[in-house]
Amino acid sequence: MATRPAWLTCLESNPPALLEAALWIAVEHHPQLQPAEVLREFANLRQQVSAGLPNLSAPDLAQPLLRRLGELEFHEDDDLPLRPQAALLNLVLQRRRGQPLSLALIALELAQRLDIPLQAVNFPGHLLLRVPGADHLLDPCNGRRLYTRDCRELLQRIAGPSAELQARHFSICDAPGLLLRLSRNLCNLHSAAGDHMAALKDAERILLLAPPNSADHLLRAAIYHELDCPQAERFDLERALLLCEDESERVRLIQRLDLAGRVKHSTALH
Repeated sequence: MATRPAWLTCLESNPPALLEAALWIAVEHHPQLQPAEVLREFANLRQQVSAGLPNLSAPDLAQPLLRRLGELEFHEDDDLPLRPQAALLNLVLQRRRGQPLSLALIALELAQRLDIPLQAVNFPGHLLLRVPGADHLLDPCNGRRLYTRDCRELLQRIAGPSAELQARHFSICDAPGLLLRLSRNLCNLHSAAGDHMAALKDAERILLLAPPNSADHLLRAAIYHELDCPQAERFDLERALLLCEDESERVRLIQRLDLAGRVKHSTALH
């Protein structure tokens, strides 16, 4: 029987222990990590942040919270190429550099501990934050207010000049959605770094967090291909075919499976 992931237990608590869950995900890549130690250190960060906040009502403290993190040298990681350390929360806390999602997770944890209302917004390519009922969003990297025009410009920088802003870009990202985005980020970063065993751990976590879909099985199939595991690759290709609803993609998958079968047969003959 597989061991129940510790991050899943954190996710199911009320409210979800997001930061602790993210740290347990980091443990999968750094087994020597002790989340309890990091959480004790995080209590010191909470005190530092709290000491620098103005005397305002709780909803008005969200932007000062993000600006206070900037004063404490928390910034977006602009290294190129971006490495997994930009998404692993223990390293983000240590380096004070990370992806927007990683910085948002830290801000959300601080907001929860300081009773500041703050939500994650599932904006594509750059997670944003929002105070419930506010007419603007907040950039977790610098605390800047983003109105509709700013969001449109941000989307076009991320997705290209033809990208159109849609209502779904402003949907709330819940705790499972945040861990899913984190896992996708880590999978992409580990794959880009050539660490396919680490990427496999992330891909398997994605399949636990997301409803079954063709794209996620294709992602794991690609990783198995890099690891030269043809049977596992074929399993995911078959699952992807079962879940695929696009007819042209189904044809391509059938061709891939046919080719994989012929290559396997040819290898067996020799």
